[in-house]
Amino acid sequence: MSPEVHLGLHWWSLSVPVTLALSGLVFVYLRGIYRLRRALPNVLSAWRLAAFGSGVFSLWVAVGSPLAVLDHQFLTAHMVQHLLLMTVAAPLVLLGAPVITLLHGIPQRFVPGILGTYLRWPAVHWFGRILNQPVFCWLASTTTVLGWHVPGLFEIGMHSERWHAAEHATFFVAGLLFWWPVVRPWPSLADRPQWFVPLYLFLATLPCDALSAFLTFCNRVVYPHYLSVHLLFGFLPLADQQFAGALMWVWVTFVYLVPAAAVTMQVLSPQRRTLNAEVV
Repeated sequence: MSPEVHLGLHWWSLSVPVTLALSGLVFVYLRGIYRLRRALPNVLSAWRLAAFGSGVFSLWVAVGSPLAVLDHQFLTAHMVQHLLLMTVAAPLVLLGAPVITLLHGIPQRFVPGILGTYLRWPAVHWFGRILNQPVFCWLASTTTVLGWHVPGLFEIGMHSERWHAAEHATFFVAGLLFWWPVVRPWPSLADRPQWFVPLYLFLATLPCDALSAFLTFCNRVVYPHYLSVHLLFGFLPLADQQFAGALMWVWVTFVYLVPAAAVTMQVLSPQRRTLNAEVV
């Protein structure tokens, strides 16, 4: 059986546990939306529901859809997974106000016990303070991106299902941490000036640009795993690596710098300057 036929037979295979888990998460979220709107009809806009649903769907595409079958065959597919987890799923989920909504979606008899127990933990208070520190969020996300692309650690993830799942989980968590200071969902209490956002996003592009440039212009295949797999559709491993690096370079540039430019324009807008002058 040719590699292409073998891949085709597995193309429509779905990860049932991931699909069921994410479906359950959406159910709890919808239940929370229903309970919140019964008490306060205008508390959450419809676009937040759309953002959360799109974020969960992006998460499913990355780790539970047929795309997950391709990540062992193509570095490009592997890169798409990482980009979906960190730059699409994570910010969309945060825009959906997940914490307060999911808390209202959980059966209320469990909420006082859960909150009462965890809020008394010193570690929870410490983590809450750390979460509002942009330097920590930036370092955590950058370390995750660069760390998992070190060839030795990358190879461990490709040869172990548990480590591979851990890789996906850390990319998504790192994405949540990275976008937390930008989106600032509840219960974030940080109140920073808007000019912070463009600087934060610009600095985040630098390590990604360095990594993507290395993958694009390196004249050898960095990850031995892709030398050992069967070539599919005549796509050479080095070309696959170069395409993955270029994809990361272009995607990160747009995803990080476009919102940074939008915020900058908002800060520098004449209406904004006029309002600030009136306040002063």
